[in-house]
Amino acid sequence: MKPMFYVLLFTLLLVSCTPASTPTSTGPQTITIMTHDSFAIGEDVIKAFEADNDAKVVFLQSGDAGSVLNQAILTKDAPLADILFGVDNTFLSRALDADIFEAYQSPLLDQVSTEYILDDTYHALPIDYGDVCINYDKNYFSENNLSVPQTFEDLVKPEYKDLLVVEDPATSSPGLAFLLATRAHFGDDYLDYWQSLKENGIVIVDGWETAYYTNFSASSGRGPQPMVVSYASSPAAEVFFASEPLTESPTASIVAPGMCFRQIEFVGTLRVKNTANKALAQKFVDFMLSQSFQEDMPLNMFVYPVNKNANLPEVFVNFAQIAENPAVLSYSEIAENRDAWIEAWTEAMK
Repeated sequence: MKPMFYVLLFTLLLVSCTPASTPTSTGPQTITIMTHDSFAIGEDVIKAFEADNDAKVVFLQSGDAGSVLNQAILTKDAPLADILFGVDNTFLSRALDADIFEAYQSPLLDQVSTEYILDDTYHALPIDYGDVCINYDKNYFSENNLSVPQTFEDLVKPEYKDLLVVEDPATSSPGLAFLLATRAHFGDDYLDYWQSLKENGIVIVDGWETAYYTNFSASSGRGPQPMVVSYASSPAAEVFFASEPLTESPTASIVAPGMCFRQIEFVGTLRVKNTANKALAQKFVDFMLSQSFQEDMPLNMFVYPVNKNANLPEVFVNFAQIAENPAVLSYSEIAENRDAWIEAWTEAMK
């Protein structure tokens, strides 16, 4: 009996001296990425990261960008994920003020243009960008011998009455972006401008899908409005997803100075207590900035990569557009006034 007693005693001592952080099972380490519902990336790209890092990547899609951020803030003391992706420059200041991210200066930031690095504390790192602009139905304007408007002021002219559908800024990200563009252009007079739009028959819907696929005349729904607030990459998407090959997009974007608002999306590592997951999270952030990940994004999310070395797909080169002079509002100004601007807009547009 005594030999067995000593074996048991030795085993108990060995277990009691084992650090709590020592893994008790083998296999891939799991990392969870919280994202908005529009996030998409190639399965082979994720599998490459998993293979290189003996990891399992789980994506937790949690609604639109605002909902994702709200959830991350509410659960910051016990985070649901290791990484949060999808906070854009309209919500960036709120995320930073809530202190949900760990600071991390990825070595791959030297491949990113400084114009996209809005947080110089490196709690939120840029991953992609895109321009929210008015898109128009080429055939409608051609068939009606109507010139394409080039300014906000043009849109309130009689010839464009009832021709524009926009999204509600209180419920839609592109809707908010368009509101911010008008605020940047008109300043405190932006509500007077929106009143003029209202008098000229502007149509307001809850979200992008309804605006684009039900109201827009160039979409599959063949709706009544030939202009819609969408993205400058939408014409490329029209060609890419066309049932029959196209040599020209049926739509184009109005990218005149100040007419578009540039959205930049960010990623941050959440304040998790597990140091092993923290290290893997930082590796995944590096991976999101890598050329392979950045080159896979355009045809999955129809956004532009921030990595200067990333090559664009041919359909982007040929059909997507970039605003050379987008509307400018600092993210801190947006954070300070966003809710008040939306509330005032809602009251004015009743």
